[in-house]
Amino acid sequence: MKNSRIIVGMGSCGLAAGAGKVWNTLNAISQKPDAGFSLSFTSCIGMCYREPLVEVIDDRGSVIYGEVDETKAAEIIEKHVNQGELIREWVVKSDFTDSADDGFFKGQLRIALRNCGIINPAKIEDYIAHDGYKALRRIAAEQISPESIIQEITDSGLRGRGGGGFLTGRKWNLAHKEKGERKYIICNADEGDPGAFMDRSLLEGDPHSVLEGMIICALAIGASEGIIYCRAEYPLAVKRLREAIDQATENGFLGEEVAGIRGFSLGIHVKEGAGAFVCGEETALIASVEGRRGMPDRKPPYPSEKGLWDKPTCINNVETLANIPWIMMHGAGAYSAVGTKGSKGTKVFALTGKIRCGGLAEVPMGITINEIIYGPGGGIRDGRQFKAVQLGGPSGGCIPASLGDTVIDYESLTSTGAIMGSGGMVVMDDTTCMVDVARFFLDFTCKESCGKCTFCRVGTKRLLEILNRICDGEGKMEDIDLLRRLSGQVRDNSLCGLGQTAPNPVLTTLRYFEDEYRAHIIEKRCHAGVCTRLLTYTVIPDKCTGCTVCAKECPVDAITGERKGIHLIDPEKCIKCGVCFNKCNFGAIEKK
Repeated sequence: MKNSRIIVGMGSCGLAAGAGKVWNTLNAISQKPDAGFSLSFTSCIGMCYREPLVEVIDDRGSVIYGEVDETKAAEIIEKHVNQGELIREWVVKSDFTDSADDGFFKGQLRIALRNCGIINPAKIEDYIAHDGYKALRRIAAEQISPESIIQEITDSGLRGRGGGGFLTGRKWNLAHKEKGERKYIICNADEGDPGAFMDRSLLEGDPHSVLEGMIICALAIGASEGIIYCRAEYPLAVKRLREAIDQATENGFLGEEVAGIRGFSLGIHVKEGAGAFVCGEETALIASVEGRRGMPDRKPPYPSEKGLWDKPTCINNVETLANIPWIMMHGAGAYSAVGTKGSKGTKVFALTGKIRCGGLAEVPMGITINEIIYGPGGGIRDGRQFKAVQLGGPSGGCIPASLGDTVIDYESLTSTGAIMGSGGMVVMDDTTCMVDVARFFLDFTCKESCGKCTFCRVGTKRLLEILNRICDGEGKMEDIDLLRRLSGQVRDNSLCGLGQTAPNPVLTTLRYFEDEYRAHIIEKRCHAGVCTRLLTYTVIPDKCTGCTVCAKECPVDAITGERKGIHLIDPEKCIKCGVCFNKCNFGAIEKK
């Protein structure tokens, strides 16, 4: 239909999937005199598994098409815009028709992500049109005191969304009470787990909501300078932030007398980090901002007492800050009405792994693991069986499918051995080896250790060595007890959260999947068929056609047989590389 609006999803996930080419195609068409539509862009709406996404808005409402390429983009203009014809097989979300992807948004409650995928993140006008800076203007107009702001955030029950779940209002109050002419507010946008995908999407898609949250925090605690510590690996997020800071300054929301509030001045700038996982920890982050090596310090004193440049500093992560304007506009009661007794509001999860609908989903606290996986997540891919989910980032715990009815809140997740973290949720099916999973995550935290603590620096390496032995078929039964004891020592004696939580994948897989460890050690078998050194490759006689492909591809000549005859694999020569299994077109190679 003529006079349509076309919006292209141009977040990092969309661009990686080819949204830039789709934009170029649509932009070329839009230059024609009779194009009949306007073109703009937005960020990720969470449906990363269906990128690139193109939204068409006309008199009938909104339709979002998924997995759009250049050819589809041109056809959308020809059929939908010019002829008014809906292309149903490509629809992923619509105001007036059903879609197979409708389940992705059912059960979601978008507060932090309220504007993502809706507004143009490069235009402050779009943010303002969607109640942006309305909370700050209300505070200015009603002359709401810092104490009242802090009380509102305290009453909301908002807890930090970056890891430990510390009460946000309490943290603000501690910084507010500290005396001093100079205070700082820092936005921690440097988490390095799957949850960082959420941070990046928020910064790319709604940077002004984070800025507004920072401004309100600064007013409440008495800060005059703000820093956003963001990974340099997120160039689009950094670009959007800097654009937003310039726009906010031009419109009087930053600089001298912010929003007309006398005596309140605030400047915010971006500090690009080098991507060290440990800098997600507050004191290591501060060290990095100051130009020192990112390593944690002992607490107390806490940053609220002695933080950046030894001045009182309040540190919140991206998702926490994005909630602040909504709470100040709708009230603490509206926010605290969502969730459970000790975990209020919503939580954004980055869904990944063996799940059908990978992406970002914001759900109310109190929802169960199963409700997320089979709701927004769409269930397990390829009809496989749900086996486990790893929650809380690389140092989170692995929860078995039998605990799928566990409620998502801080207390319930902690009781399972997992953590909320910043919202990473890695879903695993029955083809996953849990010993290998523990090894995978421990390898990451081992490499990311800053090396300051002996227990973290050395202990994680020793744990990884034991796991490598077990996966290679060289494990001993006493290794199970050794893993438990060493994990406890690393957890209890490390200085910061990285070392304290690094053993979680090991401890939880031992707790729930000890039988897999025993199979690796006693039977010398990986029942999931993942650990290469424990696999045995054999030819299935009834399926072998004697095509000789496997023999030709084998790098060590371990396969023999005449053409059109049944082949054999010499187990002594076989290096278990899996080339034969992958190359066989007849399913005649078995691995077990």
